[in-house]
Formats: sequence, structure tokens, C-alpha cells
Amino acid sequence: NSWGELKDIRTISRSITLAEARLVQVEKNTKSNIPVLGITGTGGAGKSTITDEIVRRFLEKYSDKTIAVISVDPSKKKTGGALLGDRIRMNSIHSPRVYMRSMATRTSEKTISATAQQAINICKEHGFDLIILESAGAGQSDASIVEHCDMSLYVMTPEYGAASQLEKINMLDFADAIALNKFDKPGALDALHDIKKQYKRNHGLWEVKNEDLPIFGTISSQFNDEGINKLFGLLMNKIFNTEDVLISDNSFSDKNSIIPNSRIRYLSEITEEIRKYNRLVNEQSILASELYKLYGTLSMINDPHAQNQIKEIITQKENHQIPLCKKLIDEWDETKLRYQKDEFEYQVRDKTVKRSLKFISLSGTSIPRIAVPAFKDWGDILKWRLQENFPGKFPYTASVFPLRNAAEDPTRMFAGEGGPERTNRRFHYLSSGQPFIRLSTAFDSVTLYGNDPDHRPDIYGKIGNSGVSIATVDDAKKLYSGFDLSDSKTSVSMTINGPAPMMLAFFLHAAIDQACEKYIEEHGLWDKVINILKEKQKI
Repeated sequence: NSWGELKDIRTISRSITLAEARLVQVEKNTKSNIPVLGITGTGGAGKSTITDEIVRRFLEKYSDKTIAVISVDPSKKKTGGALLGDRIRMNSIHSPRVYMRSMATRTSEKTISATAQQAINICKEHGFDLIILESAGAGQSDASIVEHCDMSLYVMTPEYGAASQLEKINMLDFADAIALNKFDKPGALDALHDIKKQYKRNHGLWEVKNEDLPIFGTISSQFNDEGINKLFGLLMNKIFNTEDVLISDNSFSDKNSIIPNSRIRYLSEITEEIRKYNRLVNEQSILASELYKLYGTLSMINDPHAQNQIKEIITQKENHQIPLCKKLIDEWDETKLRYQKDEFEYQVRDKTVKRSLKFISLSGTSIPRIAVPAFKDWGDILKWRLQENFPGKFPYTASVFPLRNAAEDPTRMFAGEGGPERTNRRFHYLSSGQPFIRLSTAFDSVTLYGNDPDHRPDIYGKIGNSGVSIATVDDAKKLYSGFDLSDSKTSVSMTINGPAPMMLAFFLHAAIDQACEKYIEEHGLWDKVINILKEKQKI
């Protein structure tokens, strides 16, 4: 169905505009039993996002019902203008069964427009099954929304201040349901407990269990949030006087936030751990340097009494030395000799790899590929081994591999423009005649944001712009066509963010299918494969 077949939205919009201009007066239809849900709360609490989540669930639950949203935004006292920005948060209104109208309060003192009731009356006249009235940000004393709705929802956050502030919030007396949004914030559990306690006091519900109160912890920014699901179930059951929307136990369940509260400081923890490590390195290197000097002094003194005193000091110092640090110092001479040979051997899985440790310059000079520091002091040796070290050794500042492949120059075959076919041609041009293939893929902004190509103006103009457009497995196959993805001499890197798991899946599908096709071709199995596919299609 088209939008116009369901509701005459132009007539509705014009009627509300005329009402705002005070050219018409729409009286309330006392016989109408169309329910009105009022949503109010403090500014920035997430009212619009919760409204959007309710609309989305409403459309999924009731395939034959329509819904209207009247959203009120505050007008600024100085300029008189209103942002009308609530619809920025609305992602579910693009349906022929949804009508949304943004309105300004026309005054800075109120949270509800003077013509909001007339807008509700107009929507009722046009037979919407549910009307949502979303107010502007409300203060502690404001409860004006209850005059316009049959059921009210109050949205708040854990940042309301001390528990005594709850006494001042009028909506805790009038709200039929309360959503404590941004429930992933620190202190949310304590806030939920305090709100339930205040709600019981306001309504005299001393005997009611906390689990049975219409108060929910919600994370509206999280997809399929359990708190929003429970809230929606309660609202629909009360509004339509049914029990057909399943509500699970209202008790607290684990919050599935992207970063758990216990790890919310994970970046600080990483930097603290690095600083802690650096302090340890400095302490151990100073200790090692002192031991080096003590052993040197011991070797130069012949007085037995002085030698015993120095040995006692050495024993005390060595008791504070970490065994790993002692091992790194003890191994230094042997390790140095390994890197001063002509060849270096190391293990990769079960394979022994040999690499030359020297190369000849244009002037015929033999130059070591790894320059070993000429340290003598144990403190300098230890600090270098703990902070820099040889390639392939912790902390891997030089490389995770002991040596670079001398047969390959550092190469990045970077491409990404237009469709997969065009980028594939560019890849083949860049890698032509090269023994190693190092493909680096740039994606367009449409792919980076996880969207499919579309005729929508903000998408259409960016398809294949400054990157390749990849939306399907077939696109990935076209992109890397002609390259043996399972060859050790071929590697692929991708500049990607959010859709990285999907892009990785596309790549793996392309590589697996390519390997299968290669095997089928080599063993002449195409006829057998085609017959199997035909049998499956019949089933």
C-alpha cells in the first residue's frame, strides 16, 4: 500500500497547520476511544529514542494498525525559534502506517504546545489506532502532559542528583510507567532502587514487590534492549487492555553494554599498565647496573674482608632482581653471537627458516641486517632488551618476525574506486609482473557505514567514491578475481571499520569458493558438481 491509501497525510498536515495558525478550532471528540500515550522527561533523557523504539516494536507487533506521533520541541526565549530535532532520532517512522508531526511550544515556559491537543484531536478524527504525544524536556514540577493523554510514561536518567531530589519530581506521582534510561551508566542500579522506593512512598504501595512496579531500566540506544521490550509489553497491554504482548520477569537482568562497567576504563588501564611496566624496567635496569659495578669492583679488590662485604651487598641486590631479567643478561653474549654470524636460523611452526644476516652494499661493503648494540653495562643491556630488543622478540618494537624476507621489497598495492570490476583491473595493473601480491583495499563510505547501494540521494552520489563498493559475496569474488587468495605470496588488507566482520566473511567465502573451483577444475569434476546441483534444485 502507498502512504496515501492508508491516511490522507496532506489533509492531516494542513489541518494541524491551520490549527497552529488559529484559523480553525478542532474540538475534542468525546466519543473517541483512541488511546493517547504521553511521553515526557528531562531534556536529553532519550525520549525520542524510546519513542522510536516503541514505534518500531508497534509496527512489528501489529501489522494492521497505524500510529501517529506528535513531537513537541521547545522554542528559545531569545530568538523564538525551535530546532524540531526530535525526528533526527526517529528511524522507524518511514512507514505508510506512521505519521509524525513536529511542533514548537511557541513559548519557553511550557513543555506542551497550545495546539497539541488539537493535533491529537485531528489524528483521532482520522482514525489512528494509537497516538503518541512526546513533550519537550520537562522540569521537576512539570506534569502537564497528563492532561492530554490516557497513559503517561516518564523518562529519566541516573543523573538526577541525590535521592532527595526524587521527592520534587511531580511525574513520579502521575506517571503510569517510568523508564530509567541510559541504564548502562555507573550508579544505575542504585538509582533504580531509589526510584522504586520513592514510587512506593508516593503511591502507598508498601506491600508491592519491586519486581511488580512499572519501572524499567532501559538502554534505548541498544538494539532489542530487554528493558525496552518489557516496557513496550506493559504499555501495549494497558493501552489495549489485553495480555497478548508477552512480558518477561521485570527483575533486573544483566546489561549487555558494548563496554561493561567493569571495563569502562580499559584505555586508562592499558596506559597505567604501560607506565607500570616502564617503572619496573627502570628499577630493574638500575639494579642491574649496580650489580655490574659491584661485580666489577669485586674482581679488582684483593682484600677478603672487603670482598665479603661486597658479596653481601650483591646477595641483597640479587634478591630483588626478577629471574627473567637475570636470564636476559646471562644470555646476552650468546644471543649477540647468533646475530654476528652469516646466517640466522629460526623456527616457524615445524619448519626451520634460514636467512642471511648480511647484505652487500653498492660499494661492496658487507653490512649486517641487524645492528647489535655494543653495550657493556648490564643496566643498558637489560633496558634495551626490555624496551626494544631484537626483531621477533618481546616487546616486538622492530617486528613480530625475526627477519624480513629479503626477496621482497615493502609493497602496498592500494586501490579502491567505483565497482569491483574497475578496482580489480587496477589491482591487476599494480601487481603485473610482481612476484608477491600485496593487495590493499579501500572501501567507499557507503560500504564503510554498512549500507547497500541505493537510489537515495545521500547514498547514490557516494557509491564507489574514494573506495570500492562491495555489497555482496559476488562483489567480493569479482574484486579479487584472478588472484590466488590461498597462495602464501598473496595477501589482502582492508581499510574497514564497523562492517569488518561482514567483509571478512565475504573474503572467506570468495577464497573458499575459489579453492573449491580450482580443485574441481584440476580433477575434472564439473559434470559431477553440476549433476549434484541439479538434484538439489529438484529437492
